[in-house]
Amino acid sequence: MKNKFLLYGRYFVAGVVLILCVTALCGYAYPLKIFDIQFVPALQNGLISGFSVAFILFGAVIVLTLLFGRIYCSTLCPLGLYQEILTLVFRPFYKKRHRQMLKHYRVAYWGAAILFGTLCGGTVVLLRMFDPYSVAGNVFSGAWFGIGFAVALGVLVFFKKRFFCVNICPVGVILGVLSRFSPYQIRIDTDKCKACGLCARECPCGSIDFKNHKVNNETCVKCFKCLPHCAHQALFYGLPKKKPIEFSLKRRQLILAGAMVAVFGAAFKSGAALSQLAARKIKKVILPAGSENAEKFANRCLNCNLCVQNCPMKIIKPATADVPFVHLDYGDKYCDFDCHKCSEICPSGAIKRLTLAQKQSTKIATAVVREDVCISCGLCVRECPKQIIIKEDGEVPIIRFDACIGCGKCASVCPVKAISIATVDQQVILG
Repeated sequence: MKNKFLLYGRYFVAGVVLILCVTALCGYAYPLKIFDIQFVPALQNGLISGFSVAFILFGAVIVLTLLFGRIYCSTLCPLGLYQEILTLVFRPFYKKRHRQMLKHYRVAYWGAAILFGTLCGGTVVLLRMFDPYSVAGNVFSGAWFGIGFAVALGVLVFFKKRFFCVNICPVGVILGVLSRFSPYQIRIDTDKCKACGLCARECPCGSIDFKNHKVNNETCVKCFKCLPHCAHQALFYGLPKKKPIEFSLKRRQLILAGAMVAVFGAAFKSGAALSQLAARKIKKVILPAGSENAEKFANRCLNCNLCVQNCPMKIIKPATADVPFVHLDYGDKYCDFDCHKCSEICPSGAIKRLTLAQKQSTKIATAVVREDVCISCGLCVRECPKQIIIKEDGEVPIIRFDACIGCGKCASVCPVKAISIATVDQQVILG
């Protein structure tokens, strides 16, 4: 009974999280900021803002993992939930397969050291290509990278179930290492176990070695699917019945750990150079209010497209071949003066949390009038939300550079397209 309660309880929580993720990523609503507790956004935001709510949330994920194992991977991770659905769809094909343990490739440690090293060094441009939250955002926004990743992951799930979580996902690697020390683990009672293998067949991560009565809790994502299938009640989730073996590092493990620290350090150092390279890609584009400048935004934005999906004016565009980062493209529209949605929902800190009053005073660009095209109709004067366009009778309007925030509304109403919006190097909050 307890085992079924754990399984169905996790299903319920995962279902709620899935609904919240879908509504947010599709731009319908963001009633609970579920993405603020995602591992990489919380870490990224914590690195930016120091001791803050984001840092506390990141710490909460770490504590949760240290106590209960990789609950995050099966319950809170949007890409993990996607794989969960796929395993249910492909279930008929799994009946006679996956009895053996999935091989745990140690190369995943090196990848995580490089990716998180560059993140701590100042840029997220590498990590966001593998971060499960960022990938999920790309999938829901219809980005080609996300669609391709989803298809490839689907094929991998069909053949190897949750191989991605075990051997590729950088977040999974970190949480897996922490899970080694969690007191609550999936355990096998050797006195009751008959080595029937039913639990191993149900395990999507190949974490159970039923012949030797061992469970690899580093790769186990705590989906609890194995528990109800043990007819002898030999499998349980909880504290050890015997005194745990004292933890000790072998010489080989110490050498491996030292080498990984060296790789992390090298990646940290290269992160600064990579961050400058990334910033050059978006020097000439307009960024959402709160982005500060091109360099900071390029190296903080996870390209999750949450702001893209939730922008009511649809002026925030996803990354393209020419502009490989989220950016503003006004077209015939403008940034609504009374909206700061992108600032409210960005979980990574790439777009700082601004009040509406702060956003309304943040200079993200500047409007420029082409005198040779202007017909002096005065529409821009009437529509400017800041009321900082001056026009004498019969004269060309004058836009006050010291007060213009570059929202683009004047350009959107100009009938002859005489107003253009120029970028600025640094966003500032005007006095």
